[in-house]
Amino acid sequence: MTTLATPQAQAKIPRVGGGPGRRRAASLTIAGVLGFFAAAAIVAFATLDFSGVRFQKSITSAQRFFARMFPLDFSEPGELLRLTVLTLAIVICGTVLSAIISVPVAYWAARNTSPHPSLQWVGRATTVLARAFPELILIIILATMFSLGSLPGILAIGLHSVGMVAKLFADAIEQIDEGPRTAIRAAGGTKMQQFVSGILPQVTPSWIATILHRNDINLRASAILGYVGMPGLGYELSASIQRLDYKRAMAVALLLFLLCAVMEIISVFIRRMVLNSGHTASATPTPWERARGALMGWTAVAVIAASACIAQPNWSDFLTIWAVLPERIAYFFPFSTGEYTWPQAFAMLWDTTAIALAGTLIGVVFSSIIGSLAARNVAASSPARAGARLLLLMVRGIPELILAIVLILVTGLGGSAAALALGIGTVGLLGKLLADSIEEVDPGPERALKAVGASRPQVYFSSTMPQASPAFIGHMFYALDTNVRAATVLAVVGAGGVGQAMFNAAQLSKYNVVATFTLLVIAVVLSIEGLAVLLRKLLSY
Repeated sequence: MTTLATPQAQAKIPRVGGGPGRRRAASLTIAGVLGFFAAAAIVAFATLDFSGVRFQKSITSAQRFFARMFPLDFSEPGELLRLTVLTLAIVICGTVLSAIISVPVAYWAARNTSPHPSLQWVGRATTVLARAFPELILIIILATMFSLGSLPGILAIGLHSVGMVAKLFADAIEQIDEGPRTAIRAAGGTKMQQFVSGILPQVTPSWIATILHRNDINLRASAILGYVGMPGLGYELSASIQRLDYKRAMAVALLLFLLCAVMEIISVFIRRMVLNSGHTASATPTPWERARGALMGWTAVAVIAASACIAQPNWSDFLTIWAVLPERIAYFFPFSTGEYTWPQAFAMLWDTTAIALAGTLIGVVFSSIIGSLAARNVAASSPARAGARLLLLMVRGIPELILAIVLILVTGLGGSAAALALGIGTVGLLGKLLADSIEEVDPGPERALKAVGASRPQVYFSSTMPQASPAFIGHMFYALDTNVRAATVLAVVGAGGVGQAMFNAAQLSKYNVVATFTLLVIAVVLSIEGLAVLLRKLLSY
């Protein structure tokens, strides 16, 4: 995720000093960067060939696929239930691990708590690098170091999630009211007392919301990790497709979708309850508020403990890994592109980037419409807004991997199908973020335009969207950042690109080739990150 936007509704960007000339130069630079990415996305879209002729040719293939897909195979329901519970347990353990690691990282990264500027740089760099590594690559690397089982999956989910969770933790710390902390410091309180009593109570609701949001993302990612050995529904999905057992594969895919949708609804409910309790809590909690807090806390402890028992990670691996760690690290050197030349490597990197660009373009176009209709101050009626919100919720619940599998099997289009899958997933993400941003705009200009008789479209294009556009630009770069990593991962189901070379090399134990291509992907992600930081600075003028 880029530093320009977060999954939470982005706050309004404060304006800094600068004359008209400086603001004009900033506007031209912003327009130039956006124009470059728009042109690149259009070229990528054309490169992938979304022509109607190719899709028409896939109709016969689609008919054969759906004929082989039904009836769905839900045999061995006990085993499916076990795999569902195991998947959820591994995801929860990974998310909790990321939350634990993110606390000290966020403390270092936050401007108002970092013990030293160098530690602040280390904290921020850690969040950026962790976000840059796709989960698939992490689990491939960790699988060479640890025994088979749930532990590599838990570590891959946990380490990758630190990038997002620690950043949002740090952002929450920087936005606290310094009064309570200052009072504790003035009374002689230690730094630990300042953190526990002055900072933690203020950031806890936001932190819980962040953890729940990340858990939803990790649950969808579990489908991908199954392709490289993580036990659970993802592994069963992979095995079924390899056997060409589409009835079983689509049954597992449906279970994954239902699990993601149910967890999304539960998370939304808990986040809303926690945030509301944080906003309305009185200085002296009532007995009901204390009992509710205790119940939620003990329930969380019970769920985490049960998840650890069900996942059964082999923690003893940490006692034996040190003896073989130097040998395992040596597998990743010297860097090499293997059987590919450097021009071929960069061509595959462009294929992956093109999939991400085309998917983002599709998502931006459709989320602009659906996300606007999902905003309270734009929707024509409450039922229309509820319908748009429900559509976005349903789309977000479908893992991109499942979409890509279905589209690739039906159309056989490879990169085009992967881009379409990413585009559909991006609609769910961008649509929600845009709707939240639109609902947070200053209503004053909207009321003024309505008072002089402006129509609904005039109000939208003259006031609403201009105010929401800085946040939407940030969300677009966040989506592009995410889609580059996702496009790499979707290679496991035939999307092509640099991810395919990485996956093939991993199967042949050529981990130095995996490391080389991973660095290329990270370079692309960090470039997008740098442009996002630049745009955020320019948007502040």
